[in-house]
Amino acid sequence: MYEAIRGRDDPEGEDDVEMALHARSSAIDQPNAAVGFNTIEEESCKQKQKQNQRIVSLDVFRGITVALMILVDNAGGILPAINHSPWNGSTLADFVMPFFLFIVGISLALTYKQLACRGVATRKAILRASKLLTLGIFLQGGFIHRINDLTYGVDIKYMRWMGILQRIAIAYLVAALCEIWLKGDNNSINNVNSGSYLLRKYRFQWALALMLTTLYLSLSYGLYVPDWDFQVPINGNSSSAPKLFTVKCGVRGDTGPACNAVGMIDRKILGIRHLYGRPVYARTQQCSINSPDYGPSPSDAPSWCQAPFDPEGLLSSVMAIVTCLVGLHYGHIIVHYKDHRDRMVHWMMTTSCLIFLGFALDSCGMHFNKPLYSFSYTCFTAGVAGILFTGIYFVVDVCGYRRPTVVMEWMGVHALMIYILAACNVVPLLLLGFYWGEPRNNFLWLIGVS
Repeated sequence: MYEAIRGRDDPEGEDDVEMALHARSSAIDQPNAAVGFNTIEEESCKQKQKQNQRIVSLDVFRGITVALMILVDNAGGILPAINHSPWNGSTLADFVMPFFLFIVGISLALTYKQLACRGVATRKAILRASKLLTLGIFLQGGFIHRINDLTYGVDIKYMRWMGILQRIAIAYLVAALCEIWLKGDNNSINNVNSGSYLLRKYRFQWALALMLTTLYLSLSYGLYVPDWDFQVPINGNSSSAPKLFTVKCGVRGDTGPACNAVGMIDRKILGIRHLYGRPVYARTQQCSINSPDYGPSPSDAPSWCQAPFDPEGLLSSVMAIVTCLVGLHYGHIIVHYKDHRDRMVHWMMTTSCLIFLGFALDSCGMHFNKPLYSFSYTCFTAGVAGILFTGIYFVVDVCGYRRPTVVMEWMGVHALMIYILAACNVVPLLLLGFYWGEPRNNFLWLIGVS
């Protein structure tokens, strides 16, 4: 259904249907029925061989990313060092989103390596992205409540529009349309003799990545951010008159928590009420005495510590699309190069360039920043994803060590289901949301766990 986190590398059922029709027509055209059956058997063998050539390492990589996501979501509060960085810098949790987007790109390159009809593929891509976007709004828009807030329903005035699945849906759609429409001759898959060929064949995709990066940098450092206001209910009581706060800005090119262009665009377009209410910068030293964990605010904490900020905002999602396009490039190498060594050499060349560029930008002042999805963060995390994927590919697909990774492979194939059940609090809500008399008399209490 969704290449983003489900793990399908081929169009849904298209290869099976085409293979079946081809085999059937071959059987009818042969004057001898035995010859027809032999043709069907040959096609079945080819189909089995094609299934055996599946890039298992991609499922394993997806499963590892899901496991990493569950780890940081559940242990991040206990070990703040692996939780999302409060602002600048990168921690273990900050690699989850780029890894997913990187995997999206690789999967799309395999899915659309040969297209029968671009119009049909476009409609399917739009439909899949719409489903993923709708699911994301349902899961992260506010309807699925936090464990300690088991109220029913969601106030549409405060519904969160952006989120993890929403960002993946946007990146998936743009990358899919690029792979469908912005590449050279579909019949020249095997005519590859150099890396420069890939640059020429997919030059329009690289041009788009450059345009998106330029757009992001121009808006981030060129937009003027004026002073802005926000309201906070007194003592959490929404019925009382809220308290008004003013954040002083009046700057350009600021990349701090209060006056960056990423937050301003979200406030103007989405509305401040529809942003994430527990911003990651509330864990900075300026906002929390327990930094890098959440905690009470210092007496001199700035007002913006209480302001909403969406880590999956609109402008930051532009660079998320670039991460997906980088994944497309790694997928193109799989499609056009059949030798394991050639694939790994080209991957490591790209990876080395990305990591070097990321560190260079960070040392020049453009710091790694996941909430802003900075250009340096994009390069660095995509490079790390490339290293990890190359290593997994070598162990699983080249050396054939599949048994030690069978659990990760299973998690990768069922990643969307695991994400919904584990990461979106569906399982905890089912365990704690039904009780007898008092909330503490829930299913866990019944079996003696709590």
